[in-house]
Amino acid sequence: MDNNFTEKIRNFCIIAHIDHGKSTLADRFLEIIGAFDRSKITEQMLDNMELERERGITIKAKAVRLEIPYEGDAYILNLIDTPGHVDFTYEVAKSLKGCEGAILLVDASQGVEAQTVANFHLALESDLRIIPVLNKIDLPGADIERSCGQLSEIFGFRRREISLVSAKEGKGVKELLDRVIREVPAPSGNIKDNLKAVLFDSIYDSYKGVILFVRVFDGNISVGDRIFLMHQKKEYRVEEVGIFAPQPQKKEDLICGEVGYICCNIKNPQEIDVGDTITSAEEPTLKPFEGYKKISPMVFCGIFPSSPKDYPVLRQAIEKLKLSDSSFTYEADNLGTLGYGFRCGFLGLLHMEIVQERLEREYDLDLILTSPNVMYRLKEKGSDSFKNIQNPHKFPDPSRIEEMQEPFVKASMVTPVENMDVLCDLAKSRRGEFVKMDYLGQDRLSIVFNLPLAEIVVDFYNNIKSLTKGYASFDYEFIGYRKTDIVKIDILLNKKKTEAFSLLVSREKSEEKARAVVEKLKELIPRQMFEVNIQATIGSKIIASQRIPPLRKNVTAKCYGGDVTRKRKLWEKQKKGKKKMKQLGNVTIPQEAFLEVLKM
Repeated sequence: MDNNFTEKIRNFCIIAHIDHGKSTLADRFLEIIGAFDRSKITEQMLDNMELERERGITIKAKAVRLEIPYEGDAYILNLIDTPGHVDFTYEVAKSLKGCEGAILLVDASQGVEAQTVANFHLALESDLRIIPVLNKIDLPGADIERSCGQLSEIFGFRRREISLVSAKEGKGVKELLDRVIREVPAPSGNIKDNLKAVLFDSIYDSYKGVILFVRVFDGNISVGDRIFLMHQKKEYRVEEVGIFAPQPQKKEDLICGEVGYICCNIKNPQEIDVGDTITSAEEPTLKPFEGYKKISPMVFCGIFPSSPKDYPVLRQAIEKLKLSDSSFTYEADNLGTLGYGFRCGFLGLLHMEIVQERLEREYDLDLILTSPNVMYRLKEKGSDSFKNIQNPHKFPDPSRIEEMQEPFVKASMVTPVENMDVLCDLAKSRRGEFVKMDYLGQDRLSIVFNLPLAEIVVDFYNNIKSLTKGYASFDYEFIGYRKTDIVKIDILLNKKKTEAFSLLVSREKSEEKARAVVEKLKELIPRQMFEVNIQATIGSKIIASQRIPPLRKNVTAKCYGGDVTRKRKLWEKQKKGKKKMKQLGNVTIPQEAFLEVLKM
C-alpha cells in the first residue's frame, strides 16, 4: 500500500457549544453510509454511555470510520465526535490532535455561544481547516440571517462559506460530507518512514486490558510488531489492531493517516500516558510529539465508600476510570469520621458529578463526597516558596501563614442584551471584577469578568441559566493566582470536630456560609437520645451555632400519686444519663447530610 491511499483519507471532528446538535449530525453521517440498520438506529448512536443518553450530553470523545464514495473514488473519513460542556474542553483538545479539519457547528436558533468561541480558537491554534455550519435550520425559532451575521462578525467567515443543515431531518448533510472531502486536507506523512503515532485516548477492557486509541502519522502498525512508548519508556507486543466502524473491527495493520485502536495485553492502567508517542521498538523515530498539555484539576473533594469494606473496590474503580479520563486525579486520603478514601481533582462540578455517577453505576458503589473546594496556595512565615493546599484538614494554623493566594478565572458570558444587568449583578456578588463588554451582532453581547474560581464552581452556571431563562452561555479560563484572605471553618458536633464538613472560604463570606451550613445540618441530622450542639468555628472563635433537642422519654409515667420527690429523683437520674450519653455517644449523620452540604 502506498501514499496514494492516504490521499483518500480525511480526519475531522465536530466542535460546538453544548446541545447544538453534534451527536445528531454524527448519527446522520452514520445513517448515510449505512453503518446501522435503519430500524435499529437510536438517537445519539455514538453516545453509548447510559449517563450520556440520560443527560443528552457527550462526555467522552468518540472515533468512528466512515467509508463513502465521491466522484468515482472511495474515501475514508475518520470522524471524532467531541463534548461541548466547558468541563470537558480537554476532550476536545485531545481530539483536535488527530485531525486536519473541524466542522464548527452553530445552532441557528441560539447563535454563537461561549463554548463556540472557545472551541474555534482551539481549532485555530491546532491549524485546522474550519468549516462553518449552521444547524437546526428547520426549527420555527431559527434565525438564519442573525446567526450567519454573528459567524461573519466574530470569526470573519464569508456568507457563502457557511453550510446550512438540519441534522434531525438530514437536510444538507450529504452535501456537508462532500464538502469535508473537498476542503479538509489529506493527512501528511510517509508510509516508508519509521512508525510515529500519537496515543489520543484509551479505555479499559476486562478481557483485553488497556485498549489504546491511536492516530498514525508515519509508517504503519501491524499485529506482532514490537512498539515503544517514548514518554513512558515501555515496550509492548501488538496483539490486535482495528478500526471503529463504528463497532470495533479487526484489521491486519493501520497505516499513516489512519485512526484506530491497538491492544497489547496491558493490564496495568498506570503504565499509560495519554498524549504519548508510539514508535517502533526496532527502528524508533528520532523526535517524539510534545504530548498534551497537562490539564490541571480545578475542583477537589474527598470520595469515600459508605462501607469501609468497599475501599479495595473503589481503588480499582478509580484506577480504571483514570485511564479513560486523564484530567481526573486522585491520591489516598484518610478522614477519621469517614475512614479511608481518596482526595480527587476535577475540572469542574459537572465533571465531579459525572465521575461520581460513573463510579456508583459502573462499579456498584455507594459513595460519600466531601464539600468541594479549589486549590489555594500559601506561604508560611520564614519560607521562600508557596505550597499548594486543596485539603481543608491540611490547612495550617493561621498564625503561621504569611500570605494566601486563590485561583482566578476569566469568565466570558454570552447573553441577550436585556439580561446584561442581572448577569453583571451576579458576577459582582461573587467578588467579580469587570473586564470588558463586546457586542456580538445587534442583540447579543459578551461580558467578561475576572472571578475567584471558588465563587463559580458550585452553582454559578445554574444561576446564569435561571436568571436568563436558559439563553445565556458561560465559559472560563484560568488566569493565575491572586492574594486573598482565606479562613478554615470547622464544624463541631458536641464539641467533636467533623473533618468531612470542614470548608475553606473567603473571610468576608465566612459567617454567611457558616450559618447556612449549620442551619442545613440542623434540618438533616435526626434527633438523638441526647442533645446535639452544632457549632461552626474559625480557630477557637464560634461564629454560628444551632441546637438539636434530645428525644424525650416520660420516665415518670409509671408513678401514680405519691410524693413529688420520687419523680424528682427519676428526673435527676435521667438528666445524668443524658449527660453521660452526650459525652460518650456518637452523633448519627445520615448520608443525605453530606450530599446536601456538598450541594450548598
